[in-house]
Amino acid sequence: MRPRWKTGPVEIVLVRHGHSVGNLADAQAREQGAERLDLDARDADVELSETGQAQADAVKDWLAGADDDRGPTVVLSSPYRRAAETARRVVADCGLVPVLDERLRERDLGVFDGLTGLGIKARYPEEAERRQHLGKFYYQPPSGESWADVVLRVRSLLDDLRHGYDRERVWLFTHQAVISAFRYVLEDVSEQELLEIDRQTPIPNASFTRYSRAETDLVFELDQFADTTAVDRADVEVTREPRHDSTHAASGATQDAS
Repeated sequence: MRPRWKTGPVEIVLVRHGHSVGNLADAQAREQGAERLDLDARDADVELSETGQAQADAVKDWLAGADDDRGPTVVLSSPYRRAAETARRVVADCGLVPVLDERLRERDLGVFDGLTGLGIKARYPEEAERRQHLGKFYYQPPSGESWADVVLRVRSLLDDLRHGYDRERVWLFTHQAVISAFRYVLEDVSEQELLEIDRQTPIPNASFTRYSRAETDLVFELDQFADTTAVDRADVEVTREPRHDSTHAASGATQDAS
């Protein structure tokens, strides 16, 4: 059942972080057929690439030219470097300081962190079979999180927004799997519907997903999904993960695609 809102924000905007050096390392590993990404940083410390910085600045420029009622009044961010850096660059001229909230962090892939799909198949073949049986939504990598675990984080955060952010326009800087979890909760889509959305529409870096409601409305409605208007207007490259069965792709840097 969709959450009911008698109080809380009038708008929730989810912004995926800009393109990261982890996204770049993932693309290179795929091209080379490698089992592991050439990346030394832990997932929480992966920073924006030059393209990602340009994408974040494009969103900042778009925000500067937008109507006053389109900008955020509250900003929360994943503490992961690529998301927090995106948030800080975007709102640098807004007089707002992003509040870091661990519930917006990337999904934890546990022992799969840093591995490509080939690496998982080679090193953990029994886990690939188990994941195939359980399905993407409920499968939990060893010492990691399932999508369902991420959903629980999102429900907790939304409960706080309901009670502490009345009539605010809240912007959340986060990761692809978390944005998908918001769709699952706010729209009450089924597991199968969510996975179909994920297959059909990879969420681009620095894109918007916007929900709004009138103060008298009890539910949020989706206004925009995976919208790249800000990046397009700046003539900056739009980046997204390739469409694939993410059974065969998993790493801390590429988890946005899974």
